[in-house]
Amino acid sequence: MFIGHWAPSLIAATRKDSPSLPTLFIAAQLVDWAFFLFLMLGVESMRVTPGISVMNPMDLYHMPYTHSLLGSAAWAAGFGALVFVASRNRTAALIGALVVLSHWFLDLLVHVPDLTIAGSEPKLGLGLWNHPAIEMPLELLLTFGALWLYARKAKPRPFALLAVAAVMLALQAVNWFGPVEPDVTLGTSLLAFFAFGIVTLASWWVARGALSSQ
Repeated sequence: MFIGHWAPSLIAATRKDSPSLPTLFIAAQLVDWAFFLFLMLGVESMRVTPGISVMNPMDLYHMPYTHSLLGSAAWAAGFGALVFVASRNRTAALIGALVVLSHWFLDLLVHVPDLTIAGSEPKLGLGLWNHPAIEMPLELLLTFGALWLYARKAKPRPFALLAVAAVMLALQAVNWFGPVEPDVTLGTSLLAFFAFGIVTLASWWVARGALSSQ
């Protein structure tokens, strides 16, 4: 799951008292921001293993602090606390925390068994990465269905909305069809940060022109 992780952000942004759309976009990928940082620092690990799944050759064999359910819940609680400190709004804090936590459950659908409850066996994952005919339309439906709902509710400027849709679609196409690096390097994390960052910036542009934010 890649751009599908932003679907809960778009849906949550239509709720009263929710955090801003870019805040929710950060929330949706927070555990991956943390994972790629930990990857750089050697705290968590992955390797390229061709054939580990049909769609994704990344062997995510050690990520107990970000992609365990307990770890994701801790990141969610921390993010919710920050939102509460900034806004003094319990509803906004809860929405932000739930968007963070949604990441683990969406990953559960697509990952081969590499997720955990608390960092150790058993490893979990329903493995839709082995079924591209299901995973690909599901991800597009989640993402663009949520974008359509957000557009109906928030009424952003059409050009900004089309731009964020195009950015997400382009990044997803690269993720699905682009070349795969043979090894995990510093560039792996930097590329992930670039992708997350550019979509978050695009979400800020969309939210800036939405009627509900004026």
